[in-house]
Amino acid sequence: MSTPEINPQARSVASTQSEMTEIILPNDANVLGNLLGGRLMHFIDLTGALAAFRHARTHVVTAAMDHIDFIRPVHVGDLLILKSSVNRAFTTSIEVGVKVWVEHPLTGLMLHVASAYLVFVAIDDHGQRVRVPQLIAETADEQRRYADALLRRQHRETEVARRRQERMATASLENPGAAARRDSTIDSQ
Repeated sequence: MSTPEINPQARSVASTQSEMTEIILPNDANVLGNLLGGRLMHFIDLTGALAAFRHARTHVVTAAMDHIDFIRPVHVGDLLILKSSVNRAFTTSIEVGVKVWVEHPLTGLMLHVASAYLVFVAIDDHGQRVRVPQLIAETADEQRRYADALLRRQHRETEVARRRQERMATASLENPGAAARRDSTIDSQ
């Protein structure tokens, strides 16, 4: 029997897939008996981290929860089923998609209740970023998700730059003297 390579140059999407099932208990719910959104986000983060870890085979930390849709409520007693897989691997970061279903325990009826995209960064034992293997997108759906992940990344980068500019503008308005000193320091360099 062969042993899988610990850190190959590339891994398939299938090798990253993870699944978690939880029964929703009263301590997971609000006073209406619905699963708390923060608790659902916790479950999504855990399931996403499993897929990222399977891909990187090193520690991963959550860098962003890019998007989440809460589609319908989950009730006490329901079975929550979360499935995740890597959408794309960049240099040190990994985008993971998580899809969440609820299964009614008596009828077996399954409904889609949430979806999310998360970004994880691979790190070593000292907290330093490490390179991750490339991702092999084999099916048409995997290839679509691979391409879409790049668009989401570009959107995130644009948004980060916009917020940085906004903070700088706000700081200049709040303390114009500091902004002028900073500008003259930059000009003299």
